[in-house]
Amino acid sequence: MKFYITTSIPYLNGPPHLGHTLEFVQTDAIARYERLQGKDVFFLTGSDEHGANIARSAEAAKKTPKEFVDSGVIFFANLLKKINISNDDFIRTSDKERHWPGAISLWEHLKTAGDLYTGPYRGLYCAGHEAFITEKDLVNGVCELHKKSPEEVYEENYFFKLSKYVPKIKEAIMRDTIKIFPEFRKTEVIHMLEESEDVSFSRPSKDLSWGIPVPGDDTQTMYVWCDALSNYISALGFGSHDRTAFDAYWPADMHLIGKDIIKFHAIFWPAMLMSAKLPLPKAIFVHGFINTKGEKMSKSTGNVADPFPLIEKYGADAVRFYLLSQVSTFHDSDFSEEHFHDVYEGVLVSGLGNLLSRTLKMMSGFGAISKPSPEKLLQYPFLKHIDSLEIEETAVSLAVDKIILPEYHACMERHELQEAINLAINLSKRLDEYIEKYKVYKLIKENPEGAVITLWNLAYALSSIAVMLKPFLPDTAEKILNALDADSALEKKWTKFTAKEVPHLFPRIEK
Repeated sequence: MKFYITTSIPYLNGPPHLGHTLEFVQTDAIARYERLQGKDVFFLTGSDEHGANIARSAEAAKKTPKEFVDSGVIFFANLLKKINISNDDFIRTSDKERHWPGAISLWEHLKTAGDLYTGPYRGLYCAGHEAFITEKDLVNGVCELHKKSPEEVYEENYFFKLSKYVPKIKEAIMRDTIKIFPEFRKTEVIHMLEESEDVSFSRPSKDLSWGIPVPGDDTQTMYVWCDALSNYISALGFGSHDRTAFDAYWPADMHLIGKDIIKFHAIFWPAMLMSAKLPLPKAIFVHGFINTKGEKMSKSTGNVADPFPLIEKYGADAVRFYLLSQVSTFHDSDFSEEHFHDVYEGVLVSGLGNLLSRTLKMMSGFGAISKPSPEKLLQYPFLKHIDSLEIEETAVSLAVDKIILPEYHACMERHELQEAINLAINLSKRLDEYIEKYKVYKLIKENPEGAVITLWNLAYALSSIAVMLKPFLPDTAEKILNALDADSALEKKWTKFTAKEVPHLFPRIEK
């Protein structure tokens, strides 16, 4: 079974920030999880490289637009590598061989359907959005998000008959043909549809030369969103001679995007696909913003957090952990480096890292620890509660297999990433309590047989935690499994563990 997932493609008018990193790691966690379920995953990301903003930024940097995007894309490619993103492909909208044929072919499909026409346009253009906005989108005359006044524009453009497809889009969303996560974003899109009308789909090339020329009319340049959205199919070979990947993977199983571009993905994109008679994406996952002091991170406001120093100082898995466990999956969250450090020290160093270290040290004198009989396992029952989960007093392995892992998979199926990763972390906290409840460190001398039973329980639960963490903290998960000499396959039922060399999961770092 295939699973095609995409990020939105970040705009290259500035370097990557922590908000970009959030979207990369969220998408990566879902892609890695689906691979673990045996699916044929294709994970696409890329870069949006056309538009007025790029042209202006290039001019300010005294570069050509091509030079500007060629230098800028390196930072995003480097971030993907450093934060351990498992994307299968990277598409650039300035790529004339891979991307342009798909974008041009899609335009031709819209034209053939009779859904493009020319006409005059007067409106407000926000360069930050690369989109026309209305008076109601302004606060005190400026764009609320980008803190800048829009340009007043009067020009002759091509228009796309978006209004023609509004009823069909509404039906597709209401019936969950296009499933929107979370549910409350679905309501937002329905309200947006009620106000949707035909949209300008080009700009005069004299005002916007950096982009894809409209087929058959080089006096016009494709509207940047028409160009950018087509990346999801151009990367698969749509518009080229080889459509093998397109036939294998389209439609997308999930587009993962930020809430500020939901209109383009949930309204414009489905309408374009309907016009071109192409299948619709199955789901749109909409995440919130990472804020600093209550405001969205934005290059235009200058309040961005640079992910590279965090990765360099704390490591990729620590940054992935923070973004997936401390940042809400679907709502806005605030970031500060002080909070990041406190979470790192409290949850990773003193929590998970210390738990593994002390467990391995207690196991080290016993060699291979084999699974006790069911009767003996029940001599040291598990604690009753893990947050909202009710757990009977039973063996650790039974509690993990029958209650915790099913709940984890249910969270992942609902794409509730924060709940899933925190289920694993909260289990590790209960294991610390388990050690104290049975004084495992004392049992080693006083009751070696009892120590073996409790240590097998701890090793089993830690191995299960590692399996749950594989989509989120891939390197850390492998270190835990290797340290316990445990097979990482989900279906594996472990029968013995051996304490190997204690890995240094998370070193202490001064504040």
